[in-house]
Amino acid sequence: MSRLSYYGFFSILVIFSFVASCNKEGSEQEHQATPKMETKTNGKKILFFGDSLTAGYGLNGPEESFVHLAYLELRKQYPDLEYVNAGVSGDTTSGGLARLDWVLNRKYDVFVLELGANDSLRGLPTKMTEDNLTRIIREARAKYPSIKILLIGMRTLPNMGPVYAKEFASLFPRVSKKEKTEFMPFLLEGVAGDRRLNQDDGIHPTAEGHKILSKQLLPYLNKLLK
Repeated sequence: MSRLSYYGFFSILVIFSFVASCNKEGSEQEHQATPKMETKTNGKKILFFGDSLTAGYGLNGPEESFVHLAYLELRKQYPDLEYVNAGVSGDTTSGGLARLDWVLNRKYDVFVLELGANDSLRGLPTKMTEDNLTRIIREARAKYPSIKILLIGMRTLPNMGPVYAKEFASLFPRVSKKEKTEFMPFLLEGVAGDRRLNQDDGIHPTAEGHKILSKQLLPYLNKLLK
């Protein structure tokens, strides 16, 4: 198997985990639904809005997640930086849209949007996913016109069929282009498929894996914080 297809295969497994983990978490998911704030003073603020990757599923604590690690690195340049981790394992774009207004209870400078994988696992129409992501972006901007947005793309399972897979993969860059957001094609590059960087399930990144995720995300965040 080529390097590209190897990573592609395991990235699909990662996507599968988002829905699987939803059935396991119960009260843990309810706990993760509460945004976690790292507060300093009145510096710039980042909102991380996503599912199990953003939530840091399976780690010993939120301080091991790529979200917090990226924050620690950015704080060297932006001492007053603040962030909210609004990741909920198993969330869909519809779920994200439903809780968006509550999460946007304060002004943010940067909005990192990582949702959509669970939509594909449920076989939801790609048009619905595209519309939901578009609405999330537009509603965030309607409330905070100056907010800068980073959209993270996703992939689907091969058993969904080549037509659906192509439509699903293409909707993310299309939304990003249409809504003029920053775009990160895939967060897990170099981590998905590497057993040394994933938990025992072979799916969710370990603390070491999250260190790599944070490094890959940093260039995008640095660009948006300027």
